Parts: sequence; structure tokens; C-alpha cells
Amino acid sequence: MTLTSGLGGQLSIDLGALARNWRALDKVSAGALTAAVVKADAYGTGIDMSSKALHAAGARFFFVATPDEGMAVRAALPDAHIFILGGLYPGAANLYIRQNLMPVIGSMAMLEEWLGKCIERNEAYPSAFHFDTGINRLGFRLNEAALVRERIERLGYAPQMVMSHLACADQPSHEKNRTQLALFGSVMAQFPGIPASLANSSALMTGRDYHFQMVRPGIALYGGRAVAGRKNPMGTVVTLHVPILQVTEGRTGESVGYGATYTLNRNSKLAIIAHGYADGFFRSLSGTNQRPGGKVYIRGKLCPVVGRISMDISVIDVTELGSDLPMPGEGAEVFGPHVSVDDQADAAGTIGYEMLTSLKGRYNRNYVGDGRLPE
Repeated sequence: MTLTSGLGGQLSIDLGALARNWRALDKVSAGALTAAVVKADAYGTGIDMSSKALHAAGARFFFVATPDEGMAVRAALPDAHIFILGGLYPGAANLYIRQNLMPVIGSMAMLEEWLGKCIERNEAYPSAFHFDTGINRLGFRLNEAALVRERIERLGYAPQMVMSHLACADQPSHEKNRTQLALFGSVMAQFPGIPASLANSSALMTGRDYHFQMVRPGIALYGGRAVAGRKNPMGTVVTLHVPILQVTEGRTGESVGYGATYTLNRNSKLAIIAHGYADGFFRSLSGTNQRPGGKVYIRGKLCPVVGRISMDISVIDVTELGSDLPMPGEGAEVFGPHVSVDDQADAAGTIGYEMLTSLKGRYNRNYVGDGRLPE
């Protein structure tokens, strides 16, 4: 792939693949509603375009982290149902009401502020209730369930949904999953008739015991691996090519990059690519003589990173390409159909979530398709 001159890295977002991933998960979720998690700029893919594509595919319920993200989805999708996972930000109730955003309430302080606004305006504004069943992050404590129920019963208020979040859903056999499922059942018993939601991408794929009335896939929509130790069935959504700036030679015994952490053990051909940690290519993907780093795909082969990754530049060993060397301006695939985002994440000692949400580099974004079914 030759990149357009002067535009730097090419970040391609396949909205058709995003839509197909949502539809595939919707089939798995069967009787449950399938929402779409679009927080963190839709996992780095662009919240406006990705939300529209997911809506075109059939999604009507969206989850974001912050009110700002909620407003971005609202601007793109006037009829969407939008939940704010971070809850009710203090003093922001009027904003939520104006923008028709639903807080995921997880504390008595949030609840009292929201109910106070409902009383003030004589309107039962919708919300969801979040209960902590064992991850110790956001959410009401389990011993608050009865107190919450009694408080809303006195006012005749009912949430749109009760929800929780699994700590170990990416490990289907982990005993904590069944423990949290049982604890969530005890919460649901306090709110009979109220829809429930527990499953993220991983739990959606694990089993229908976790589905309830709504599932909330995130990473799987964007092609990331949701379940550890299993082949990833999701289609590739994000492909990143970056330009090769120069192809040079290195001699046996010479070092590569800052700190001289990699010494060449043979005469080598080296491709210098315009991609570094300022672009989301983590420094932990550096290759040393003691530890291999990341790989990129050039001319049909996976080629290793050698030496430290710099702010703007990385060095790739292309010796194995023989005489079929790339030319300046040619593209190297950082991730896509030949190098998955999870391959790079594994090499960096992190997860695909972090790789995707770090896509804030100097890229030319290109969107493919729009999420609608073919005519």
C-alpha cells in the first residue's frame, strides 16, 4: 500500500464491519436488547460516525462514560436512548434533562439529587441503577438495595433498568462470575419487573445466563478480543497504515535507537517508519536483544520492531524480505487484517482496549461504508 503524500498515517475505520459485528452479537443475545458502548470516542474510532453506523445497523441504546460523550451521541442521533455510565455528575441534572440523557445512578447522593430534580419538576426522569456485586468501583453497595427500593417506592419512582458489571467476564470459568451472577439475582429480587443488564462483550459471549433484558457490548464491536484464550470471531474494524520514511542498512555489532538496547547480530536492512509513542505506538513495543517487541506487516511478512520506539519514529527489521524491499512512502500495517490490535497489545503487555483508545495520533481518518445493509 502506497500512502498519499503528506498525509502521514492512514487510519481506516470499516463501518460496515462495525455494523456486522453488532448484528452478529445481536443474534447471540437473542431475546435481549443489544446496546452499543461508544465511550472513549467509540474506542478510538470516532463517536459521531460509529454511533451513526451502529444506529443504522439497529442499535437504539447507547452507553457512554461522561455527559460530554452523551451530548456527542445526542447530536448525532436525536432519537437514541443514552445512558451515562459515570452516573449523575454533581450539579449536572439540568444538563441531563435538557439533553435527554439517563444517568446510571450508583450512590445515595446521586439518587437524592436526581429524585430531588424529579420532584421539583414533577416529572419522573428516567435513569438506571447500578449495584456493585464485587468489582468495587461504581455502584450502590448490596446492603443499600433495600434502602434504595424503599426510597423510590415512597415516591412511586421506577428506574428504567438495574445493572451491574462483572470483574472477570473475560475468563469464563472464573468462579467470581457465578458469584456475581448470584448476587445480581438478589438485587433483581428487590426490583421485580424492572429490566436488568449484566453482560458486557465477554459475558454476552460466555452464556445466556448473563444476558437478561439488555446486553452492553463494547470491545467486540470494534473487533477486539473479548474472551481470553479463545479465537476472536469478530471482524476487523480498524486498520492503521503508517508511512515508511527510509530504508537503510545496519552492520553487525551496531546498535539501534536510544539507549543502544538492541545490537544487530547480522548485517540488516532497516525500515524507518513515521510512528511512535506520540501516535499511540507504546514504548513497551520496543524490541531488545533480551525481549522481542511488536511487529508490523510489510510486503506480505511480519517484521519485528528493533530498538526503542521514539516519539515519532520506530525502526523495523526488514532483512527477511530479501531483495523485495519497500520504498519510501509505502505503508506498513501496524494493525489490521494481518496484525490484530490484540497481537500488538499482547506484545506490549497490555490489552486491545488501551491500544484502540490511544488512537489520537497524527492520522488521516478514512471511513468505509455506513453500517446500512446493502440495497
